[in-house]
Amino acid sequence: MNAPRPNAIDDYIARFPRDVQKHLRQVRAAIKKAAPGAEETVKYQIPTFVLGENLVHFAGYEHHVGFYPTPSAIVEFKRELSRYESAKGSVRFPLDEPMPLALITKIVKFRVAAVKLKFAAKPARASAEKATRTTAKPARASAKKSAKAKAGAVARSAASRAAASKRRAKSTKKAAKRTARRA
Repeated sequence: MNAPRPNAIDDYIARFPRDVQKHLRQVRAAIKKAAPGAEETVKYQIPTFVLGENLVHFAGYEHHVGFYPTPSAIVEFKRELSRYESAKGSVRFPLDEPMPLALITKIVKFRVAAVKLKFAAKPARASAEKATRTTAKPARASAKKSAKAKAGAVARSAASRAAASKRRAKSTKKAAKRTARRA
């Protein structure tokens, strides 16, 4: 994978008519201000800000600016975004209206908080898993267990992991919401 040129986003913006360029530059500046530590790059052929993972994307079109902050951010700001056309992980800001820069800033701060929380939780989880691996005895399947019992145990284990994943996602969302409100 080739590293993007330092001015790849500038090149992207330069392809558009001047009025669209103005809106794209405003969106870019709002994102940079809300996430000063994020890296600028081009992914999926559109400008992307990365902070450990993809933070947000934006793109220019003939009649709107597309903003892609992830589905969790769209759900979190559903009420504020209700006046705009949106989908699961995207929103369209019409070019014939001023860009909602304050809203974009709030959404980006929400995403920054969510990503930081996610990465802060990873080391703790990894060390707990390592401790479990070193102290737990290896599980040996009993010759007497039937295939049906083994399958049931696997299904219960998968269900348990799925439930734990849902709890973590809910907790992450709540914490990001609290952090975004403080900002």
